[in-house]
Amino acid sequence: MRHSSSVTTVSWIPSEAITGAVLKMPFDAGMAQYDAPPPDTISDLAAFVADGRCRFANVLEASIDVDDGVIVGYEQSGGGHVGATTLRVAHRALTFAALALPDRRSARRIGDTAVRFEQTAGGRTGVPAPRRVAHPPYLQLSAPLAWTTLALTLHADGRSEWELVGASPFPRHWIYDPAGQLHSKSSTIDYHTWSVRAFGRHTPWGDQDSAALVNVVESAVERQLSAQIMGGAVDVRRLPAGAILTEQGAPADELYLLLDGVLRVEVDGAAVADIGPGAILGERAVLEDGRRTATLRAVSPCTVAATDPATVDGDALMQVAGGHRREETGG
Repeated sequence: MRHSSSVTTVSWIPSEAITGAVLKMPFDAGMAQYDAPPPDTISDLAAFVADGRCRFANVLEASIDVDDGVIVGYEQSGGGHVGATTLRVAHRALTFAALALPDRRSARRIGDTAVRFEQTAGGRTGVPAPRRVAHPPYLQLSAPLAWTTLALTLHADGRSEWELVGASPFPRHWIYDPAGQLHSKSSTIDYHTWSVRAFGRHTPWGDQDSAALVNVVESAVERQLSAQIMGGAVDVRRLPAGAILTEQGAPADELYLLLDGVLRVEVDGAAVADIGPGAILGERAVLEDGRRTATLRAVSPCTVAATDPATVDGDALMQVAGGHRREETGG
């Protein structure tokens, strides 16, 4: 009997990913472009990458052959897909082919009943990126490397498990399950660290990977509201790790969208959940008695968009609030 499975990452640049006037200048001037959020389902990944809708993708596919409960053979396939970068200068579009690095693969048996597969894929854009860096040679001309490292474990009984083992600090990485459905997301983006460190030995093609914080995906309603919020007037705020966004019991008149980082939900002093980018926050105070129902504390540096709740679909907010009673559900 043969069992097969897969896991995919899609990496893209959201509009809030780059901070600082100098770094944002090429994007604000229209020379470079941000990416629209990928869809909830991707049915044709090759076309998605070829259309320039993401920067790169990593597809890990594997199968095992099982005889009488014992794995007798296995194979690994898939690989990286790297897109192109388009710059617009003086009303002309210039497209630069990306440089894909060789995929790094490994497979390890776990007894007779499981095999763990790993795969790193990525590369760099073809656009030069002169910059000072944190270690020798202290000046780089080529763009930094971007990558993801995926793991997929297949069991003789047909079960499969996957994880994002590591990833470059930039850009955003979304994880899709074997059916092509969005499953989870990397939680943090650090453009500065990426730009000054992601080359040479500080990459999987050298001797280092970077751990990735991952959170489960928010609801479809929250994704719809996210687009609505970012299409209007927002006040973007940045919080250092440990900072408090909301205090339980405090009066409230703002709605929030978490753009980057991880926030911990605390109710009566107890941590009940960690939430990642894309989450709508503060809706219960807006809809209920006007006071915060939980404390939200930054686990990592966070970027949050604050908006007037009157500009957001109230029925959709009620749907979000119905799934956010974490003091009752414990999650």
